[in-house]
Amino acid sequence: MEPTQQDRLARLDRLAELLDDSIRIPGIGYRIGYDAIIGLIPGIGDAAGVALSTYIVVQAARYRLPKSTLLRMVANVAIEATMGAIPIIGDVFDAVYKANNRNMRLLHRRLEGGDNPPREDKLFFTGVLLVPLAIIVLLVGLVIWLITTLI
Repeated sequence: MEPTQQDRLARLDRLAELLDDSIRIPGIGYRIGYDAIIGLIPGIGDAAGVALSTYIVVQAARYRLPKSTLLRMVANVAIEATMGAIPIIGDVFDAVYKANNRNMRLLHRRLEGGDNPPREDKLFFTGVLLVPLAIIVLLVGLVIWLITTLI
């Protein structure tokens, strides 16, 4: 028997929760997920996290979401993957950004008939896009400075 749309949605919700919110940190009450934990494994961990996050986006596409929503979801995964590749800082970013929860909120909002994310989501989304770009520019500048200094 084929799972219903509600069954598929519930499985995606559980996967997103497992990846982003399944572990409560004692003492502070903040929740992280297995995405942040497996991201600690160099190379393989980040790739596995991106694969699982991509699975959520691919499954969300089955709901025939608008391209703009799917692009936001892909951008969330790309942002988390880009930042997650930076040792230590990326692991903290993974634990805070929670791309899978963001993507599930986008999916639910679309299915409930909502159009665009609230204004503050747009501002945050724009700001988060600028952070990886700024880091890349700084790293390239640092490499250029080191090369010119050493030569």
